[in-house]
Amino acid sequence: MNQLQKLLNEMGIVRQNSPGLFTLTPLGVRSLEKLVKIVDDELKYVGCQKLQLPILTAGNLWKTTGRWESTGSELLTIKDRHARDYVLSPTHEEAITDFVASLPQLTHKQLPLKLYQITSKFRDEIKPRFGLLRGREFTMKDLYTFDKTVEAAHETYDLICTAYNRIFQRLNVPFVKVVGSTGNIGGLSSHEYHFPSSIGEDDLKICSACNSGSNAEIATTDVCSKCGSPVKQTKGIEVAHTFLLGTKYSQILNALFSAEDGSRSVCQMGCYGIGISRILAASVEVLGTDSEIRWPKLIAPYSVCVVAPKGGSKEESAIQLAHFLANQIDQIQPFMQDVILDDRMTTTVGKKLMEAKRVGYPYIIVVGKKSSQPVPLVELHDLNQNTQNVYTVAELFDYLKQTVKN
Repeated sequence: MNQLQKLLNEMGIVRQNSPGLFTLTPLGVRSLEKLVKIVDDELKYVGCQKLQLPILTAGNLWKTTGRWESTGSELLTIKDRHARDYVLSPTHEEAITDFVASLPQLTHKQLPLKLYQITSKFRDEIKPRFGLLRGREFTMKDLYTFDKTVEAAHETYDLICTAYNRIFQRLNVPFVKVVGSTGNIGGLSSHEYHFPSSIGEDDLKICSACNSGSNAEIATTDVCSKCGSPVKQTKGIEVAHTFLLGTKYSQILNALFSAEDGSRSVCQMGCYGIGISRILAASVEVLGTDSEIRWPKLIAPYSVCVVAPKGGSKEESAIQLAHFLANQIDQIQPFMQDVILDDRMTTTVGKKLMEAKRVGYPYIIVVGKKSSQPVPLVELHDLNQNTQNVYTVAELFDYLKQTVKN
């Protein structure tokens, strides 16, 4: 595990149970749920509906599609008491296609279907590493679409890609979209979304002129296929992947619909993944330092941390001010239910501040030596702007409200 992933563990965001398996603490769950909310919002905006499939998928479905054998040793499988095979699903193409095939009287009027879930997935990594970046159990958003024609499937694919662009733009972490391999999932074409990072496991070739690119494993030249300009090579952490599947799964698993002429036709499919837990770790890798976590502002565990004085210190009388600030800021949008108060009585202000910076709360308000004056002053550490300033209470509220407007 590298330094930043160790820091997630040290600061109580995650705890490693065993190689590749992690517990998300309440702080980690808050970040995860904030990210899920962003994904939910953008997918629902383009007409996607949320469901939840069983984590266990019948082994016979994977055998029917051929992936029981082709996936190899990374596929985690079990047998029940009746000796029936099941897959601890790393993805759910077989399960969702079987579900759609079971729908009674599916017609062209009901298409496209855009169905997604956010659940645990499993992969028997031979050597789990980099913390949440490559674990044996992980949280993934997987979306599956069903269309009536190839043309309609392309339109849906483009629509979902625009939603993906908005998700990553809202996170405000540098990202690139590149052409990728269809790999074991298969299909007609695919794209990958990466956070450029030196610890990334993928080599990418990006055009220096038009910014289009591809995974180096499928790139054949050092010249952009779109504009002919030179390409540069960089490394990236894959955080999302989209596939135009065609009829690879729907044909063999009989996901059919009634066409306008009354005939039975095969659904055209797409599948789209986002590594939810991986984004938590990857964003920290891109934004953080060796000693301090930095989050995309929208998914920090808490937006504001108020640091209260130590009990028994000269500033103890200002503890009440710290409680007042936390309560008042908690009533300002978008900070409602997003303020944490560090009121540990036996810990110094200095240590609390250091720990708050290491956790990476975007706004840290320190109620310290200057807070017991007739006109109390507080320190505001804005980690996004990398600034530290002293304000009166009124000036502090003005700063936070102005930040919201911007």
